[in-house]
Amino acid sequence: MEIFKLFNKNKENSKNIAKERLKLVLVQDRADISPKILDMIKSDIVRTISEYADIDNEGIDIKLTRMRKEGNKAPVSALVANIPIIKIKDKR
Repeated sequence: MEIFKLFNKNKENSKNIAKERLKLVLVQDRADISPKILDMIKSDIVRTISEYADIDNEGIDIKLTRMRKEGNKAPVSALVANIPIIKIKDKR
């Protein structure tokens, strides 16, 4: 019966991945931002930060999400960026 646990685990991971993708699509739709615009924003952010720091391009994760501001019940769209910095460049 242990073999069935292996299949169930993959199913659970697939379910979570699909759930996260659906959330991303819904947030983008509600924020009225197309994937093309989000990619342009990501490129601009990466280019700007690259002027000041060496970054790990493989570890970049930029996404749109919904969050609640303190004292406000209505959710708002938020751009969340996780950009691993390898080293800050010396601009002297």
